[in-house]
Amino acid sequence: MGVSSRTAFQFAAIVAMGGFIFGLDAALISGTVRFVTAEFGLNDLQLGSVVSAPGFGVLFALIAAGPLCDRIGRKYTLIIIAALYVLSAVFSVIAPSYEALVAARFIGGLAFASLSLASMYIGEIAPADMRGKLVSMNQITIVVGLTAAYFFNYFLLELAGSGAQWVQTVGLQQNLWRWMLGVEILPALVWLLLLLRIPESPRWLIAKNRIDDAKHALQRLVPAEKVEENLASICNAVHGEVLAPSFAKQFSMLFDSRLKRAMIVGLAFAIVQPITGVNAILFYAPMVFEQTGVGTNAAFMQTIIVGLVSLVFTVVALSCIDKFGRRPLVIVGLLWSVLSLFMCFWAFNEATYLLEASHLAELAGTLDQAQLGALQNMIGVQYSSDLEYKAALALNLGAESARAYEGVLIQLAATMNGWLVILGIIGFIAAFHLSIGPIMWVVFSEIVPIHVRGVAIPMFAFVTSLVSFFVQKLFPWQLNVMGAAEIFLFYCLSGAAGLVLLWWFLPETKGKTIEQIADGLAGEQPASSRVSTSAS
Repeated sequence: MGVSSRTAFQFAAIVAMGGFIFGLDAALISGTVRFVTAEFGLNDLQLGSVVSAPGFGVLFALIAAGPLCDRIGRKYTLIIIAALYVLSAVFSVIAPSYEALVAARFIGGLAFASLSLASMYIGEIAPADMRGKLVSMNQITIVVGLTAAYFFNYFLLELAGSGAQWVQTVGLQQNLWRWMLGVEILPALVWLLLLLRIPESPRWLIAKNRIDDAKHALQRLVPAEKVEENLASICNAVHGEVLAPSFAKQFSMLFDSRLKRAMIVGLAFAIVQPITGVNAILFYAPMVFEQTGVGTNAAFMQTIIVGLVSLVFTVVALSCIDKFGRRPLVIVGLLWSVLSLFMCFWAFNEATYLLEASHLAELAGTLDQAQLGALQNMIGVQYSSDLEYKAALALNLGAESARAYEGVLIQLAATMNGWLVILGIIGFIAAFHLSIGPIMWVVFSEIVPIHVRGVAIPMFAFVTSLVSFFVQKLFPWQLNVMGAAEIFLFYCLSGAAGLVLLWWFLPETKGKTIEQIADGLAGEQPASSRVSTSAS
């Protein structure tokens, strides 16, 4: 790796650290779900609001991110985002109420625009032959953050139950969820400080006619003898396009017929990636695994497996994306995702639930006598779905108690192929991180030309965030209204629809410059037609 490649890698790594903070935020909340629900007495939709609040905040951030990053630059927009992460983490830890916690997490959502801006920045500073790998760093840092958060959650859960005197002294057991959310504070501060070292995007500086500043930025990115060559190339590319004078003008240019294919591909990715349910699984991971009857502690342990699988397959994708290309990984990954989600649907659809008298003896140390007496009505009754079983628990125990003890009650009564669900979830997570997880952000950074990317990339991110928000917001409610089987069937069918759409429209962008990709998308036939023509 040459000096310029190492420099590009270093700056890309700093910017991609925002993905690590995002991953921490996303997965840390998964460990707090049961404890926050109990402390604030939340119903399903309120719990969904706590988890999805960042997804709501990012909708507003992405509206402002395009104009802001075009006005003050990529670098200073990222610095503002890092400061928001710090504020969100601190206020989440000290939140005295449900409303305060939602507000604090909403602030964090304003920082989630870091994902789209990071891919934009890295795509603009990276050499063409390294762009796929460097933009994918955004995804690998996300899964490193996810994995780290799952480890921290499990470690803190075990520590809280250790009975050690110092654990009681520092209030870990009583404030476990606050300790979990507090893990994010230090990394967010470190990222804020590191962002002060990165250069501004040379492409943005040239678009603003700041040629001398662009030259200084390039001197930090490429060898001295190639500065003028790169400067001239970027100037020709940028000034060869009509630079939109305003956000409104840029937005109107998205409807240019030459951008039709690019917009279809971008919007398809933006919808398909979240609607397959990945964030419901990741953000509610312990809750999802509890539905298989493994119990709370085992569910936390299995989230670590999810994190490690995410990490391994993201590394595989990172090594393959510039070797095999974007299109083959997307198609194979989506097909694998659909099959894995169908496995989960099948296992939950075949599950039954039966509470026996011996189970009540096991619950003697957990439930009081009145609660045990209420469950007598359910002894020997077989329920054919999780919906029926949960409804009976709520009827006999009351909704609040049924929700509080749901994990152990499902663990005792469920008869299902739990391993099929676990393998299905792990298979889906592997497929996601091999394909549409990292590749979506790579494609976003490649398919639109410079004069509209300040609007187009945030718009794609806005769409994916909007879909993701509803997936996160509604998951607890869906789990108790639709049931696990129907939820996974919906995710499966959504993935199948996305597979057909991207098979038809997604081109290969491997090894091409941003300008070559834009020219190609302006006039190429659909990808499936080219494949058929080549085969004949």
